[in-house]
Formats: sequence, structure tokens, C-alpha cells
Amino acid sequence: MRKTLIKRTILATLGLASSAVLAHTGEMAHAHGGDAMSSFFQAALHPLTGLDHLAAMVSVGLWSALTARHGRDGSSRGVSRTMWAAPAAFAATLLVGALLGLGGLKLPGVEPMIAASLLILGLLVCTRTALPTLAGGALVSGFALFHGLAHGAELAGTHAAAALTGMALSTAGLHALGIAIGMGLRNSRAGTRGRQGARQWASRVAGACVAVFGAALLTPAVANAF
Repeated sequence: MRKTLIKRTILATLGLASSAVLAHTGEMAHAHGGDAMSSFFQAALHPLTGLDHLAAMVSVGLWSALTARHGRDGSSRGVSRTMWAAPAAFAATLLVGALLGLGGLKLPGVEPMIAASLLILGLLVCTRTALPTLAGGALVSGFALFHGLAHGAELAGTHAAAALTGMALSTAGLHALGIAIGMGLRNSRAGTRGRQGARQWASRVAGACVAVFGAALLTPAVANAF
């Protein structure tokens, strides 16, 4: 069962990397308008239809789970606190960015920053590099601002409250998915040595694929931005 899950995780991540042309860089059209319920579902689908957003949000949860540390007393309470810090920071700043985007704010370099977020998050997952809680939260918040601006600009014309609610729930779900996958891959103490190696290998491949995906988007994104 675990081997099957790992294989599916790797294949899904490879699919993200190979589908860069479908990324949220303008190729995907979204129809907006209608009532509040339509706005809710349209916004909830935004992180799912833009593969760059989807990969970033899952990667934040995955990285958080892989690098979460125990508390000083060795309890799991510290793990839970550090595990959710970065996803919570990402989700909160994403909403701020979406509000600013809905309000018409435009910043240069949005697409390059989104691509850079994939590159860096992928490398963090691949290497299982842990950062201090505040530093990790600040890093993902900076990325989330640009993801939020991209969302907000495309959600113009929707019912703002309903759209933001749908986007927040979808974002939280993707973070939770990443954390669930990460928890399944981080338990290096349990099982045989072969299973430990498979878990580490799977997380490294997943992170590398996201990093490659980000690198593939970065050059054209920089060229288009400047």
C-alpha cells in the first residue's frame, strides 16, 4: 500500500513538471460572473486549474511536514506547531494578496516570482532543508503575496467574500494534502531500511520535479515581465 502511494505521488509530481505548458501563466482561461455560489466555486477551482499554484501549495505542506521538529521536551506538540506555521502564513498572505489584486493593485514580476517560488520550494523539499519557524513563514509569505495577486487579478468581477472563501478552503485543502503526503514520507524510524530509503527517495524526486517545473517557467516568465 505504501509503495503504491509513493509511486502515485512520484507520477503525479512528474505530471506537474511535464505539463508546464498548462501552468497558470495566462494560457488557462477562466469564466467569471454570476451569483455568489458561482464565485465560490470558480475561486475554489483556481488553485487546482493553475498547476503552478497547485504545486506551490502542496509543496509548502510537504516541506512543512518533512522538516517539522519535535519540541524541546520531545513531544509531538512541537511538531504540530511547526508543521502548520508555514502553511498558515502562506494561506493568510495569499488572502491579503488576493484582496489587493481584487482592488486593482499590480506589481511587476508576479509571474517570475511565482516561478521562483516553485524552484525554491522544490529545492527545499528535495533537500529536506529546515528553516527557523519565523524565517520559513516569512519566505512562504513573500511567495504567497504574488500568488494571491495573480488570483485576485483574475477574480475581478466576482462576489469578493464568496470568492475569497472558496480560495481559502481550496488552499487549506492543498496544504493538508501536502502535509499528509509529507507525514507518510517523514517516518524514517519505522519499517525496514529499504522502506526508509524509498521514502527519502520519493521526497527527493518530488522536490526535484517541482524545482525543474519552476526552472522551466522562470526564464520565459522573466522574459515576458521585462
